[in-house]
Amino acid sequence: MCPNHNVQKKIAVINDYSGFGRCSIAVSMPIISMMKIQCCPVPTSIFSNHTGFPEYFFDDYTDRMQAYIDKWKRLDLEFEGITSGFLGSERQIEIVRQFIRDFRTERTTVVVDPVMGDSGRRYSTYTDGMCQAMKGLLHNADILTPNLTEACILTDTSYHDGPWKVGELESLAQKLSDAGPDKVVITGIRQKGFIANLVYQKGSRTRVLRTRRVGTERPGTGDVFSAILAADAVNGVPLDRSVKKASDFVKKCILCSEERGIPTTDGVCFEELLHTLHP
Repeated sequence: MCPNHNVQKKIAVINDYSGFGRCSIAVSMPIISMMKIQCCPVPTSIFSNHTGFPEYFFDDYTDRMQAYIDKWKRLDLEFEGITSGFLGSERQIEIVRQFIRDFRTERTTVVVDPVMGDSGRRYSTYTDGMCQAMKGLLHNADILTPNLTEACILTDTSYHDGPWKVGELESLAQKLSDAGPDKVVITGIRQKGFIANLVYQKGSRTRVLRTRRVGTERPGTGDVFSAILAADAVNGVPLDRSVKKASDFVKKCILCSEERGIPTTDGVCFEELLHTLHP
């Protein structure tokens, strides 16, 4: 009799792995595990430390991803959640699309974090072809978590420094939702002394949830945020409550990092507060 590997809830996390700097898979694994879900990583590339440092080791994993995934097919794995982060090429985006088609079941929630740019500019590594491929990936998402820059790129909307009216933000979210995902969270919206997240759900009232801005921006906070949202989605937590939880947790982690004098490049010391996360 073949063993059943699908007794426990699992989330497949498709992202890069950085050994130091607290971002991507290295952040997702402990957070998702703390929330009582097995985290199963699919590495897109391997870094000694993230690219915010002056130098780093890098190994592109694209050519090995499909062989890695094929072994999971042989095990008949099923996932309650699938989430993707930074993707480095059109080919990687297509691998993610195929992964979702192969492993999605009626109980799978797909969370896509389209890591494409920030502060009104797309990342230098992101080509026009990759932008079009990411737009195609939206059709496969249940929950989409772009920042304001990424929401503009994905909807061909002109970015401006703001302030953004709620109606403008809601229009962006609706356009994104029309492309596929029922739920959209536009993250990191600056509103004077606050950071806001717009929560859009088809058939529900749009909400803007604000958290007072503290400290300095740090790498990996988006990975912390999306890991909590993915785990909560699998655990059946309402999206607005999950966004509030994730925002408050990131804020506490930033404050803790500032108090301990953690260098900005080193991300947030979430380890100190991991025990406060609950399913």
